[in-house]
Amino acid sequence: MPFRLIVFCALLLVASQAAALTIYKYTDANGVVTYTDKATAGAQVFVFRDRMVERLDNQVKLETQKHAAGDTLLVRNDLYAPVQIELKLEQVDNAIGAPDKPITWVLPPRSKIRLATLTARDAGKPLRYTPKLRYALGDPRLLPTQQSYPLPWRGGPFRLTQGANGKYSHFTAKGRYAMDIAMPEGTPIVAARGGVVVKTENQQSGRGNNPSGNYVRILHDDGTMGVYLHLMQGSVSVREGQRINSSSLIARSGNTGNSTGPHLHFVVQRNVGLALESIPFDFAQPVNSLPNFAVGGE
Repeated sequence: MPFRLIVFCALLLVASQAAALTIYKYTDANGVVTYTDKATAGAQVFVFRDRMVERLDNQVKLETQKHAAGDTLLVRNDLYAPVQIELKLEQVDNAIGAPDKPITWVLPPRSKIRLATLTARDAGKPLRYTPKLRYALGDPRLLPTQQSYPLPWRGGPFRLTQGANGKYSHFTAKGRYAMDIAMPEGTPIVAARGGVVVKTENQQSGRGNNPSGNYVRILHDDGTMGVYLHLMQGSVSVREGQRINSSSLIARSGNTGNSTGPHLHFVVQRNVGLALESIPFDFAQPVNSLPNFAVGGE
């Protein structure tokens, strides 16, 4: 393991024991990157952004169909996963059919639903309202049925560099119970649990614009989702909508997005009610052991 990665892993261990820790990133004349807790000359504060950034605006849409009688409001879900929605109408004026309370619903994958039809109370005046749509991936009515997961990689042994509740970067609701495992770029990443591939990113190089880097999100049958971040560019070998089995090869590990070094960021999430949050889980064996090839796969 390169010295700078060893130093960084040690800093992560310190961070897990401290209430707050400022990490500095320094690049020397030879291009060697060092992470340190010392404010040395030329070093910059390394800032973690929320790693879970997924743009769903183009896949969960509010549509307005205008007709002679008024407006019909529909929501379309183009994702391969259910989506919980909440539609609230504000600043309503001259409207019949506007709900007094927010409308909530769970849309199945690849579906559309009509939520309301509004007509003008006075046909001679304009129909006015402001729609506010909230949504979250997953069905909050489902409950987790599995807490122990096989190691989602082949090879090793590797090291856990930051675990659940790590105060360095695992402090947001979406990533509180995530695991960071240091491993060489190109390590085969396999599905820890079977399900349907919901979202992928495969084209990001280096830091890019998305903190998650390249990633794969898999929806399990109990409504939970396994998410694999910072994957190697061009290595994602599954497609959205594809059903895969446990231990299926999905990608190779990388160092993309808001990553401090080659590693896999793995997290299990569920919709807890218009909010996607990480949930506790355990690996079925120690991280620093070889994976169990008996579970199948290539």
